[in-house]
Amino acid sequence: MRFAELEVPGSFVITPDQIGDDRGTFYESMRTDEFERVMGQPFEPRQINYSVSRRNTLRGLHSVADPPAQAKYITCVRGVLRDFVVDLRVGSPTFGRWASTLLDADSGVSVYVPEGVGHGFLALTDDACICYVLSSAFVPGTQIDINPLDPDLALPWGFTEQPLMSAKDEKAPSLKEVMDAGLLMPWRG
Repeated sequence: MRFAELEVPGSFVITPDQIGDDRGTFYESMRTDEFERVMGQPFEPRQINYSVSRRNTLRGLHSVADPPAQAKYITCVRGVLRDFVVDLRVGSPTFGRWASTLLDADSGVSVYVPEGVGHGFLALTDDACICYVLSSAFVPGTQIDINPLDPDLALPWGFTEQPLMSAKDEKAPSLKEVMDAGLLMPWRG
């Protein structure tokens, strides 16, 4: 298992070492002992979610207020996704910056999204399924939504036609509006 830090500090791409033979492939998707060795902190799963999407579905940008805050360990288990993380930590040297990773079921590549960092994805195939391993359970009223098409962020989603989005995501406020409302976590270095 190899960890590579993204342009957003504390966000990582995790690439598993696959063992293949004529039967198929085996790999470890997550090892909390390896995570703790690399990150210097534990990751204790509190909830696991799956989201299934049609091609050209855009979900995000989402984060969770502190408290409870929430880190995510994300893996595509079917299909292909274009995944984005956006630094939403006020005072971070990379505030507003993003990193994108292509996630597909065959590679087993995962992305770790630390607390205070936003996450979203575009489904590139029909029936794409993403798995979220979360550090905290869902608490109503704590989700932070930012419009994924915010022109100030200018995320290069790569869609060629209008994406499918929830009404909640379409009507979500801009990053500036969320920041002005004081909803974002501070950078903790």
